Amino acid sequence: MFASNTSQVSSGGAYIEDVFSTYLWDGTSSTQSINNGIDLSTKGGLVWIKNRNYTYDSVLVDTARGTSAGYLTTSFDYAQSGSTYGVTAFNTNGFTLNSDNAVNQSSRTYVGWTFRKQAKFFDVQTYTGSASAVTINHSLGSTPGCVIIKCTSNPRNWMVWHRSLTNSQYLYLNTSNPVGSLSNWISVSSTQITIQPNASGNPDANYVGRTYVAYIFAHDAGGFGSSGSDNVISCGSYTGTGSDQQITLGWEPQWVLIKSTTYDYGNWSVMDTMRGWSHQNDVRLVLDSNSEGFIIAGQPNATGFIMGGSDADTNQSGQTYIYIAIRRGPMKAPTSGTSVYTGVARSGTSGVTTITTGFSSDVAVFCNREATASSQKRIVDRLRGVSRHLLTQYQNAEGTDTAQITGFLNTSVTVGADTSEWNLNRSGYNYINWFFARAPSFMDIVCWSGNGSANRVISHNLTVTPELVLIKSRTANNSAYVTAGLYSGVANHKDIASEGSLFGASSSINISSFSNPLGGPYVTSKSSTSFTLGSAAAPVNLSGDTYVAYLFASCPGVSKVGSYTGNGSSQTINCGFTGGARFVLIKRTDSSGEWYVWDTARGIVSANDPHLELSSANAETTTNDSVDPDNTGFIVNQVSATNINVSSATYIYLAIA
Repeated sequence: MFASNTSQVSSGGAYIEDVFSTYLWDGTSSTQSINNGIDLSTKGGLVWIKNRNYTYDSVLVDTARGTSAGYLTTSFDYAQSGSTYGVTAFNTNGFTLNSDNAVNQSSRTYVGWTFRKQAKFFDVQTYTGSASAVTINHSLGSTPGCVIIKCTSNPRNWMVWHRSLTNSQYLYLNTSNPVGSLSNWISVSSTQITIQPNASGNPDANYVGRTYVAYIFAHDAGGFGSSGSDNVISCGSYTGTGSDQQITLGWEPQWVLIKSTTYDYGNWSVMDTMRGWSHQNDVRLVLDSNSEGFIIAGQPNATGFIMGGSDADTNQSGQTYIYIAIRRGPMKAPTSGTSVYTGVARSGTSGVTTITTGFSSDVAVFCNREATASSQKRIVDRLRGVSRHLLTQYQNAEGTDTAQITGFLNTSVTVGADTSEWNLNRSGYNYINWFFARAPSFMDIVCWSGNGSANRVISHNLTVTPELVLIKSRTANNSAYVTAGLYSGVANHKDIASEGSLFGASSSINISSFSNPLGGPYVTSKSSTSFTLGSAAAPVNLSGDTYVAYLFASCPGVSKVGSYTGNGSSQTINCGFTGGARFVLIKRTDSSGEWYVWDTARGIVSANDPHLELSSANAETTTNDSVDPDNTGFIVNQVSATNINVSSATYIYLAIA
C-alpha cells in the first residue's frame, strides 16, 4: 500500500537560510506574524515552537496536516488537538500566531524552529495505517538520516528511527527511555519509507485506519550552496567521554538535537546559536518534557561542535548518543552592506534597551563617545557569549559582565540596564555601536585553545582568503604578548604586533619584514578554508590560553580591505562602492598612528567628521576634516590631527558600504 502527501519539495542547489530558521519572539497575547524569511505557503514545511521561560509543552504544526488539524506536542503521546491553536497561517515569509498560551502569551518568550520542505534537507508526509506494510513516498532525493513518526488520530508514542540504529530499533521522542526493539519495523530508501506492522499491529507507526505524520530528515546529502554539493544536515552518533570532545561535521552548526540511546533517563536536548549556544555556558531545551532550559557545556566551531562536560544527557562517559545537526547560515555572500553592518549612535538610558539592527548580528562594539576615567571600548560577540567582552584599548583578559548585551536577537540587540562605572548604557552619556554579521566573503569569527605546537592550522568559514585578521588572547596568561595580526591587500602580508590592546599601541611599528619585537610571524599562510599559525613562541597558540580571531575580506560592493600610500594632501580611495563607505577603519603601518574609525552614523561629511581611536581611551574628536564622502569609497585628507595621508606613508584600511 502506498501513501504520500502530494506536495513535493524543491530540488537543485539551495541555501540553508532559505529552508531553516531559529526565530525568537516575546509573547503579546494578540495576533502576530513571525517573519523569518521562510516560504511555508508555497513550499511547505514544519514549525516547531518551544516556550523558553515557562514550563510549557513544545508545539508542532505542519503544512501537510494544515493549521485546522491543530498542533502536536513532543512532551506527551497526545493526538493532534483538532482545532486551530497557535499557528493560524503559513506565509511566504514565515507564519502567523494567535494568542494561544503555548505560542504567544504576554510576558513569555518563545523560540520557533522552521524546517522548510527541500530536497536533501527535510520532508513531511502523512499516511493512513494498514493491516499490511505501508510505503510512504518522500521527496528528499536521498536516503533519510532520521524519521520521526506520530499518530495524529490517537494517543500514541512518537516513534523515532535514526540511521545510527538498526531497522529493528527505535526511540520515543516523548520519553527519556533508551532504545527499544521491534523486529524490522522500518526500512528506508532514497524514495520511500516502508513501515511494517507486527503480529499485533504497530499502533505507534502503523495501525489500521489510524492517521500518521512523518517528519523526514536527510543526512550528508549535498544539494546546497552555489555548487549544489554542500551538506547542511547530518545525522550522526558519538560515544560520551565525560570531558570535552570534538564532533566533526565539516562545517559549523547552528542547531543540534541530541539523545542518548543507552542512558535510562536521557532527555532529548536542543541547542541553537540564536538562544546562546556559544563558548560560555549554554542553554538547552528539553523536548520530552515541559521543562524550561538547562545549562550544559559545549560549543560550535568551524568544523563541528565540542561536546563538553559530563552531563548524562549529552556526554556521560561510555554512553552512546545520536544527533541531528544543521549548518550555520548564511551560505550566500551578501550583496549589500546594510545586511551585514550598521552603526547606531544613541544616548544611554540606564534601562534595558533594544537596538534595531535590521539583521541578525554576531559582533557588537560599544564605544563611549566621551572621555571618563572608566570609559571602555568593548567587543562582544555571539560565538564567545553575550556576557563576555574584550577591550580594544587594554591588554586585559576576556571579562565577564551580565549587564552588557543580554541578547543577540533576529533583527536587534538587547543592551542591559547599565548604571555602572563602565558606561555602556548609562543615562547622560552618548555612545556609538557598530554591529557586524558573519557572512561568506565578508566576515567570520573563530575561537581556539592554544596547544603550543608550531604550524597550527585553524579552520574558518569565510569561504575566501582573509585579508584582515585580528587575533586576541582571551585568557592573556602572558599579557605582555597580546597581539593583532593584520593582513592587507598588498603583495607581502605583514604582522603588526603590539603589547597592549587588541588594536595595538600607536607607537612606531616596523612591518618591513615578518620580524618584529614580539617574535612573529603569527600567521604564516592562509586560504579560503584555514590559516596557519606561526611558531609555538608566537603569542597566538600558547598552551592553556584561549583565542579569538575576527576575519574580514573584500566582498564586492559590500566591503573592502586595502592599502594606500599617502600623497600629503587629498586623495580618493576607490573601494568599488556605489553609495560610499559607511564605516572606515584606518591604521598607519610605517610609523606611529592610532586605529581611527569614522562612520556615517556620527557623520562622514564634507566638513569636520567625528572619529574615535580604538587603541586609546580618548574621547571622540570632532574638530578636524580627515575624511570626506565619495560614492566609490571615501576621501582621505592630510591634517595633523590624524596624519592619515602623509606623503609616502603607508596605510591599511577596512571600509564597509
